[in-house]
Amino acid sequence: MKFSVPSIPVVVLVCFVLCDPGLLKGAQQTPVSERRLVANSRSSLGTQKNLTASVRVGDLNADGNIDVVVANGRHWPQQNFIFLNQGNARFNQVWLLGTNHSTSYASEIADMDGDGDLDIVVGNDMAPNLLFLNNGRAEFQQGVPFGTVSSVRSLTLSDLDGDGDVDVLVTCRGRQNYFCLNDGKANLGTPRPFGEQDDSTIDVVVADFNRDGFNDLILANRDRQQNFILLNDGNLGFGQKIPFGSGRDATRSVAVADLNNDGNLDLALANIGEPNQILFGNGKGGFSGSKLLSDYRNNTYAVAIADMNKDKIPDLVFANAGQPNAMFLNQGDGMQYVVSRFGEPEARTYGLVINDVNGDSYPDVLTANSEALNWVYLNRAKGNVKN
Repeated sequence: MKFSVPSIPVVVLVCFVLCDPGLLKGAQQTPVSERRLVANSRSSLGTQKNLTASVRVGDLNADGNIDVVVANGRHWPQQNFIFLNQGNARFNQVWLLGTNHSTSYASEIADMDGDGDLDIVVGNDMAPNLLFLNNGRAEFQQGVPFGTVSSVRSLTLSDLDGDGDVDVLVTCRGRQNYFCLNDGKANLGTPRPFGEQDDSTIDVVVADFNRDGFNDLILANRDRQQNFILLNDGNLGFGQKIPFGSGRDATRSVAVADLNNDGNLDLALANIGEPNQILFGNGKGGFSGSKLLSDYRNNTYAVAIADMNKDKIPDLVFANAGQPNAMFLNQGDGMQYVVSRFGEPEARTYGLVINDVNGDSYPDVLTANSEALNWVYLNRAKGNVKN
């Protein structure tokens, strides 16, 4: 059987506003530690074009290399996969995750049972969510169902109750969101609701946004619904809400970090049909200002934050559908960015993850593409495109 691998641009563009008037007006023309994200024909995760919605990473077999879990299907059952890293971002072994096909929107990785290895949690659309426990060699027991069958769109793993183990938050579009507390041995308890019954939540981040010592929930809501921060009362009650955004946004993803170096957490929003945006936190649960990240409408499905050029300043990476993906290098104040674009413009990138997969200490980007190949983009200095 013959197959063809499409040629991939090393990078679509590196811009400093002059090459695209739709980019940031405040971007500098002189970059700081400029980087680019590159791929070649061997950088794909396999050769199948699945309905991929999520890609996540972790050292699953404890060999010192970062492996990859790919969640496929969305509304249609497909096989999920584990790609084992042979070193230097060579993903030459592919294992099946589970024996059944699933309608998977999300996979997350953490040590759920406290035995020192990484387990996998999978969220499925209108099918049981599954917990896969690792024996330490990336061999996983058959998935154990948890939670409630619903229109799952994302999972977030966090120690929500502060007892030292990892709990699971589940977002459900147009239905009740919920979380399940872990007893420390991967027994996930009875689902407990958060938010409203009909929230169209696509993403949730756990962070102490108002600096009161309790982890709050930051919701990205789609379908022109209001986005909210749900403040934690200290007893896992989330009744007090702080709205953010315009109130009619179609927000698919939110990421949290101190982007302007004032000691307060800020929000980066990935929006559909409108500009992406940064909201600068004031440390008290409110906002001191904002920054639009483009002059035109985006079709952005995910945002992640990492220090991409090792200047100790957090940067932004956006996953787009029908547009190139974009890396925004923060010039220090959260207002000015150097922008580079990467990936295939026609792809629908549902998600991405940032991690150093080739061991050079610079974070790389892996993309989850629906009906297209998934790619590993290595983080290189400008002019260095060797793979």
